[in-house]
Amino acid sequence: MNPQLRKLFRKGPPEPASIDAFLADTEFPLVDGSDVTFVYRGAADAVRLRCWISGLDTAQAFQSLAGTDLWAATIELPKGSRIEYKFEVISNGDHALVLDPLNDVLAHDPFGANSVCQGYGYERPTWTLVDPDSRNGVLEPARIESKVFGGSRDLQIYKPARFRENRRYPLLIVHDGADYLDYAALKVVLDNLIHALEIPPLIAALTQSPERLKEYGADDRHARFLGDELLPFMTERYPLIDEPRARGIMGASFGGVASLHAAWRNPGRFGRLLLQSGSFAFSDIGRHQRGPVFDPVAEFMNEFRENPGTPAERIYMSCGIYESLIYENRSLIPRLQQQGIDVRFEEARDAHNWENWRDRLRNGLSWLFPGPLWFVYE
Repeated sequence: MNPQLRKLFRKGPPEPASIDAFLADTEFPLVDGSDVTFVYRGAADAVRLRCWISGLDTAQAFQSLAGTDLWAATIELPKGSRIEYKFEVISNGDHALVLDPLNDVLAHDPFGANSVCQGYGYERPTWTLVDPDSRNGVLEPARIESKVFGGSRDLQIYKPARFRENRRYPLLIVHDGADYLDYAALKVVLDNLIHALEIPPLIAALTQSPERLKEYGADDRHARFLGDELLPFMTERYPLIDEPRARGIMGASFGGVASLHAAWRNPGRFGRLLLQSGSFAFSDIGRHQRGPVFDPVAEFMNEFRENPGTPAERIYMSCGIYESLIYENRSLIPRLQQQGIDVRFEEARDAHNWENWRDRLRNGLSWLFPGPLWFVYE
């Protein structure tokens, strides 16, 4: 039993008033080194911990603490880990997935919210938080007419603070741009890193797809849209550095596939790639094991692994070790390096979520687009 719970129960089952005081004065989950204990209070037939960690059972049973309405479950979580979770509360045959009522730390994504467990040693990076000293860049709407897709696409354009028409800027194309803004603090990160001189002032084109699993899944139309339509659109309207090393694409999950595929289909146009938890399904023998939506991805990755070429000069990749995709991401590194591509790969004790991707942005962006600070120290 967790030491804090053991102290609460040292004289037997505590009275409700003692439980009330304990819950009010304690931060949850209970972190004791690599052991993390989750606590739920309430009437139930059973309680389960639901956390999305590859290799760990998706449902961990809670134990009822005798003589009380408390439930507890302990898991081992290595130092520096961060995981998202919910409680499954079972009562009278009903199953309800709920946020942890004792933990107000939440992460949001397009599907809702999860409770967050910050393991021993994990701290949210300060550069992901609003800094009142950082000058604010601006977001402005734009619309591009696409012959490839047969209609218009809305964009958001990030322009750095103190933007000047007589300067030239790097270009970063961001897949799922609105989600990066909402769930990974992208604008805050760009403002802070530019202010700290860790990256140069840059312009970012934030895209969003109405059919992302199709268009981001190694779709040649999307590759043409980026290379033949979006890049010229941005070049005509904004003062950009006209060199591949100053043009990058980034994305997470299927957005990582879309980034790699678009650069591969447009050789020599994009010199920088930032790929986060890429959904790089492939098959060495037989079929892949990830469902039909991954069929075009596997077809592309099988072809790419046979003939990768040089999609970019420098690639930053990251993946959580609690993701099922870690194998595919790891296996891609030597193949890229064999092509002479400068690759940096970072693993994190996290899973497939936006805050994992947020926490890797500083390392990725500052390596792909080093600002004056890094030039001084390098």
